[in-house]
Amino acid sequence: MAATTSFSSSLSLIPKPNNPYTTSKPLPPLFSKPFLKPPHLSLLPSSPSPSLIHGLSSYFSSPSPATPFDYQDAEDDEKPREECGVVGIYGDPEASRLCYLALHALQHRGQEGAGIVTVSNDKVLQTITGVGLVSEVFNESKLDQLPGEFAIGHVRYSTAGASMLKNVQPFVAGYRFGSIGVAHNGNLVNYKTLRAMLEENGSIFNTSSDTEVVLHLIAISKARPFFMRIIDACEKLQGAYSMVFVTEDKLVAVRDPYGFRPLVMGRRSNGAVVFASETCALDLIEATYEREVYPGEVLVVDKDGVKSQCLMPRPETKQCIFEHIYFSLPNSIVFGRSVYESRHVFGEILATESPVECDVVIAVPDSGVVAALGYAAKSGVQFQQGLIRSHYVGRTFIEPSQKIRDFGVKLKLSPVRGVLEGKRVVVVDDSIVRGTTSSKIVRLLREAGAKEVHMRIASPPIVASCYYGVDTPSSEELISNRLSVEEINEFIGSDSLAFLSFDTLKKHLGKDSKSFCYACFTGDYPVKPTEVKVKRGGGDFIDDGLVGSFENIEAGWVR
Repeated sequence: MAATTSFSSSLSLIPKPNNPYTTSKPLPPLFSKPFLKPPHLSLLPSSPSPSLIHGLSSYFSSPSPATPFDYQDAEDDEKPREECGVVGIYGDPEASRLCYLALHALQHRGQEGAGIVTVSNDKVLQTITGVGLVSEVFNESKLDQLPGEFAIGHVRYSTAGASMLKNVQPFVAGYRFGSIGVAHNGNLVNYKTLRAMLEENGSIFNTSSDTEVVLHLIAISKARPFFMRIIDACEKLQGAYSMVFVTEDKLVAVRDPYGFRPLVMGRRSNGAVVFASETCALDLIEATYEREVYPGEVLVVDKDGVKSQCLMPRPETKQCIFEHIYFSLPNSIVFGRSVYESRHVFGEILATESPVECDVVIAVPDSGVVAALGYAAKSGVQFQQGLIRSHYVGRTFIEPSQKIRDFGVKLKLSPVRGVLEGKRVVVVDDSIVRGTTSSKIVRLLREAGAKEVHMRIASPPIVASCYYGVDTPSSEELISNRLSVEEINEFIGSDSLAFLSFDTLKKHLGKDSKSFCYACFTGDYPVKPTEVKVKRGGGDFIDDGLVGSFENIEAGWVR
């Protein structure tokens, strides 16, 4: 059941964001006019999501006055999203099952699709991919169809390519020297240019994913041996890529010269070699962490062992700082640092630099918890669970006929009145992107009886869009790029607002500060984006997890 990809033989520069600290600007259009309520179904997107279709069919077949809505994760409705996570395993008879477990550990890096490719004993690449969570895509019978001792896997949240089955990785392709599978974490900033060049020379693309470009470049390369074809292809790539490849007899791991996205190597007690985006995946399958795949490195694993090759001359490393702020799990070691310790220190810094008289410290779960613990420890104020996150929220809901304000946030986050009532509350969150969710959370806390609400954000203001594998809005849509801190505070309705100082963040990182990418905070891009950002297909927006145009939106719901 291998899926095979066959091969056949106007740019605009991004303006550097304005400094949000020095200039007061009017509210952007997104906030200055109300969302419009769609009067009829003709306003639905041209390619509605399956859950939206299901909701609409339920609506028309049910006599109930309740109305269905397609909804996507209120907790993450305006968070940046990591594009994906990758896994590679070599030398274990249960490679597919271990890959399945490792992908489960990386589920936070992508929830739209998952896939596994294995190499059977007769050297045939077998692949199963599907839309949904890892547990929804795979079961016992499907894993039985993936025999072999080495495998690669992928969980996906798209930044390039629409959310459809044909774009779910890993991709498997056949070319004149055999078959190859690839799983990619990152984003190529010169994807459109490369694709146009390849199509000009006769290549035919089956997907809208930038990863397919890599397979075409490998196929047309004349370099020998195989790993040199990968190096030859990667020399043409610009942007972020941590990739794992599988062939009939090899597993290959590659990381871009800047090291934007993480990739680590571990080993199981039976000698099996494991690659993964985070160490939490190694922990689950009882693999011991050995080291990172170095920026610009190609690691080839076969029957002769592990061989390291230099990809190309390495520039100054620029690792994504947001891995430590939001993306990675707290129990992971990323770029050689404990994510938990980083976030705890960020909270301590906030308490030191932006103190406020308060009675209780709470977090926006789950991503703000560790920073909130750091803030509470440093300030001497008790941390409590003032917001409880529901872990059982699906994607389709039936709203009562009488509209409930902020229904999306209320489904995901429930305030604890006993903790909040009559209290001066410090709320710690990891970031603010568009500000829509923060305003709803502040309103939720006030409705639960909070006397004062003070927002503390464990990152500097996000003023620029990411082009290296993170799904963020365009710079013009980022609230910190349009408004000062004081204006944002007024917009979200909090009593005070403070961000983590950018200078203090760099000071905390010490001698390693130059090895991180801060483009989302500064607009200073290590690899200059020369193409318009590749937005998600189907009109999806990350801030409220919606499908459709802004005219179709009302309080986080699509009718």
